[in-house]
Amino acid sequence: MFLTTCGNSQKLAQELARKLHAPYSPLTISSFPDGDLYLKYNRAVKGKKVVIVHSFQPNPNDSFLKVLFAAETAQDLGAKKVILVAPYLAYIRQDKRFHPGEAVSSRILGKHLSRCVDKVISIDPHLHRYRLLQEIFSVPGAALTSNDLITEYIQKHFPQAVLVGPDRESSQWAGKIARAIGTESTIFEKTRYHSRKVRVKMVKPIPLEGKQVVIVDDIISTGYTLIEAAKEAYHHGAKEVIAIAVHGIFAEKAWPKLRKAGIRRIITANTINHPTNRIDVTPLLVRELRKER
Repeated sequence: MFLTTCGNSQKLAQELARKLHAPYSPLTISSFPDGDLYLKYNRAVKGKKVVIVHSFQPNPNDSFLKVLFAAETAQDLGAKKVILVAPYLAYIRQDKRFHPGEAVSSRILGKHLSRCVDKVISIDPHLHRYRLLQEIFSVPGAALTSNDLITEYIQKHFPQAVLVGPDRESSQWAGKIARAIGTESTIFEKTRYHSRKVRVKMVKPIPLEGKQVVIVDDIISTGYTLIEAAKEAYHHGAKEVIAIAVHGIFAEKAWPKLRKAGIRRIITANTINHPTNRIDVTPLLVRELRKER
């Protein structure tokens, strides 16, 4: 087995290789003068298990193409098995045709990757209408969860905080973590008007006056939901608002906007490389990849 990456998750891939006592060999990736992608392996592939570690953020479109090239090339060179470790997996959220004529991106992703990889491993993929990765891919999939890591982090750093999920889906998650550490949680309900306009309100009233509030979510994208959730928490008297998420995309300069909105601390897992990374998911990935040795 050896590990490689298409660029986005180099630090994570190197750390996984170190903990697995496996070689790490980065790909050579560049462009021809006309812009076409050039990709080359720098280690013998034939008969080996190749682990491609690559988060689909930033630049999800570019990432998709590079992963396809890397996986198909590994197959063509005679790899024994091709495993994709995508700590953040893009395109999953478009899981149905909401309006006539739309592409269902999750199905397209699943169809193309299933042709060139033998297994997909991801951290907390946004499986909303799906239950399992196998409903997207026709190859084995492992959807790992960072719940325990987030629980440990909150227990260590914010043991007295009230936990909030900014919508009903994440509220169930926040409630589970709150029960595990023995603190309170509340439910916020989100109304989305479009991708950049949302409103939230507390639907399970509990006192927030003078309390530290931790908003827990799976993805920070544009940050509008978190900003509205922070406003609601401060409206109810919260002393301090902290945000914790698995995947920090921070689209459209969301990071400074969140800080301007009064969110004092923003913490993410290292599924996407960002200065807010504080929660390390390598133990989850090491445990799963050891099954492949």
